[in-house]
Amino acid sequence: MPVDETRQPREEYPRPQFRRDRWLNLNGRWGFEIDNGDSGLDRGLQDTPLSGEILVPFAPESALSGIDEQDFMRAVWYRRTITVPQEWHGSRVLLHFGAVDHDTTVWVGGIEAGRHRGGFSSFTFDITDAASPGTQVPLVVRARDEPDAMQARGKQSREYAPRAAKYLRTTGIWQTVWMEPVPATAIRRPRITPNLAGRSFDVEVPLSANLVGGVVRVTVSDDAGEVVTGEVRADLDLAPRLGLVLSEERVRLWSTTDPFLYDVRIELRDADGRLVDRVESYAGLRSVGITGKAVRINGEVVFQRLVLDQGWYPDGLMTAPSDADLVRDIELSLAAGFNGARLHQKVFEERFLHHADRLGYLVWGEFGDWGCNTEQGETTNQQPDASYVQEWLEVLERDYSHPSIIGWCPLNETWQAYGDRITALDDVMRAMFLATKAFDTSRPVLDTSGYAHRVPESDVYDSHDYEQDPHAFAANHARLAEGEPYVNRSDATGEPWSIAYRGQPFFVSEFGGIWWNPAEAGRAQSASGSWGYGDRVRDLEEFYTRFEGLVAVLRDDPEMFGYCYTQLTDVFQEQNGLYRFDRMPKFDLARIRAAQVRPAAIEHR
Repeated sequence: MPVDETRQPREEYPRPQFRRDRWLNLNGRWGFEIDNGDSGLDRGLQDTPLSGEILVPFAPESALSGIDEQDFMRAVWYRRTITVPQEWHGSRVLLHFGAVDHDTTVWVGGIEAGRHRGGFSSFTFDITDAASPGTQVPLVVRARDEPDAMQARGKQSREYAPRAAKYLRTTGIWQTVWMEPVPATAIRRPRITPNLAGRSFDVEVPLSANLVGGVVRVTVSDDAGEVVTGEVRADLDLAPRLGLVLSEERVRLWSTTDPFLYDVRIELRDADGRLVDRVESYAGLRSVGITGKAVRINGEVVFQRLVLDQGWYPDGLMTAPSDADLVRDIELSLAAGFNGARLHQKVFEERFLHHADRLGYLVWGEFGDWGCNTEQGETTNQQPDASYVQEWLEVLERDYSHPSIIGWCPLNETWQAYGDRITALDDVMRAMFLATKAFDTSRPVLDTSGYAHRVPESDVYDSHDYEQDPHAFAANHARLAEGEPYVNRSDATGEPWSIAYRGQPFFVSEFGGIWWNPAEAGRAQSASGSWGYGDRVRDLEEFYTRFEGLVAVLRDDPEMFGYCYTQLTDVFQEQNGLYRFDRMPKFDLARIRAAQVRPAAIEHR
């Protein structure tokens, strides 16, 4: 689908839970050049016009970018002119990048503004000293993306072409680039924690510096107006904290059936009461807890009917063509009977979480960790490094306050033999788990989804099971009540990859993946150009029988707190979605929905 050239691409405000009035969207036409030898700095690309043009924020591999280059690109360069508005004089100017893959260096006015490693997290540079208001200055970005490096890639293929469950690459800028002015002493990203037991919100407001005699004022409002206001001194703690207790008659919970959001205004005022900085936010009052094998939302057992959402688009790849496409994906999932998703092998842009908040859609926040597997044996094959922890902490900082996130899972399918030596995977998995727990004590954390669990304190436990026969699938999970869940094992040795199960809440976080492409009906599976799990179904009725049977095994198990079905849409050659890659339905959604929305056994224990 072509982009409307009369409108700025992805023109909506990119940070909806931390809003200021003044900002400038830098999406649009930029100069662009591919630098396959990564010699551009030596060849003077930092200081000269570039040979091509690209539509930001779409990656050069995508059709929407206007480049549509699908070969490897070791480095790419971007260039445009920016002008800081004159009315921003006296403010600090921040330059924000939603995401750039993978290693980024930014120059403004010929001065290096900063560097960032990681293709999924957002980052910011202060460019005040390099860009005077009213003056045109060049903004230059170089992104390096080595195809052979051990780095977090998610579902991006390290081979030339997409294959099996891996897709086209994304290089360079793939989310919105924008600027905003802030005062010298400014509010940084607040952390809003719902405290349902205390009928309150705990609000932490980091500041860029303390303000002598100043105060932080936080106001919570609902549809009828102000609910509660609190103040705390801004000259003592670098991150002032306050609790805001709601009156009983104004309490309204956030849930899947009533995703109510309170408005939150945060102000920084000086000793004379003058406004220094103000941001607008919102919050949902909800709790996440664990009792026995059940995960509870607001004290109630809610069976998690999740779908695996890859978040890829035919023309935009990892970038949604429009904000409406993000909303549509959630609506498609809800229409099929799911109440949430695993946001799989990708850190979704924040506007997706905003819409999940609005629509009462449960999500597990994840990271795109694939890309560090050498595939050399099973003992030291996984080689994640410190950048995984760094980038994951940036993700937690951005997404902490979204009520739709009801759990964290930093890693996925980290298959590696559990041997006698502590490995890089063991170290990084534990570091990411502890970092998550240190950052957020309010949500459950799963050390890794499927395969190689290594953290005994993990709040929940899971496995992936793509057995296609419902009877064999049921046999795999028949001993969960006896404390013997199905676990993932090495194909080579038959030994489990994980440490022992400790009785935590359990779910099958990937199953199904039923392969169906109606265009290939009647064609031999070996001659198929598509891919899916197991034996492809022969017709629609066989699909429904298999889907209903697999879902029933998990839904009717009183020990199972949820499941995650693979997957929402087809993606390139992976033809196991409930919708086509273009989001058109492949099945009778009423029948898919009916199989899922029946009451789950754990909800009636």
